[in-house]
Amino acid sequence: MGLLTILKKMKQKEREMRLLILGLDNAGKTTVVKRLNGEDISDCGLVFLRTQRDTITPNELNLNVCVYCRSYKLNIWDVGGQKSLRSYWRNYFERTDGLVWVVDSADRQRMEDCRQELHKLLLEERLLGATLLVFANKQDLPGAMSEEAIQTTLALDDIKNHHWCIMGCSAVTGQNLLAGMDWLLDDIAARLFNAD
Repeated sequence: MGLLTILKKMKQKEREMRLLILGLDNAGKTTVVKRLNGEDISDCGLVFLRTQRDTITPNELNLNVCVYCRSYKLNIWDVGGQKSLRSYWRNYFERTDGLVWVVDSADRQRMEDCRQELHKLLLEERLLGATLLVFANKQDLPGAMSEEAIQTTLALDDIKNHHWCIMGCSAVTGQNLLAGMDWLLDDIAARLFNAD
């Protein structure tokens, strides 16, 4: 019995999924996590505006929450997206079942940077096979790019080694967050828990 088979059986018993939420800074990652966890989001996105700092200390690098959803235990890691922190992302790749890439749909100027970072991530060996959900966040803002435009700009159709889905959403209003998570959980469960 190989190591992957053992890990798969352990996960089957625990019905646990490890999700990694990444994206550029100010995309709305923490707001997504807090909204999914039923937490107050009134202060999300304001911390960096108030303190005006470009880096954060190591103990503020990530947010880890455990959410129970549809009989699954979701171990969710939200890691900062500032350029100075992106090198730390690789510390969280191990045993990732699902990758949630959050995009600021209204930030047209950084879409190329967003595309490059996403495709660089998808080359990581430890993320191979992880299901990819792209949340096109901030759809409630004027001038937000559509799902289709973001799909084209991020070259999502070029992704062949991951199951993926793009979903327009608003972390502030909660629009489509659950629909996106339902798709993600179904895809991961089909791969991990329903396989022989």
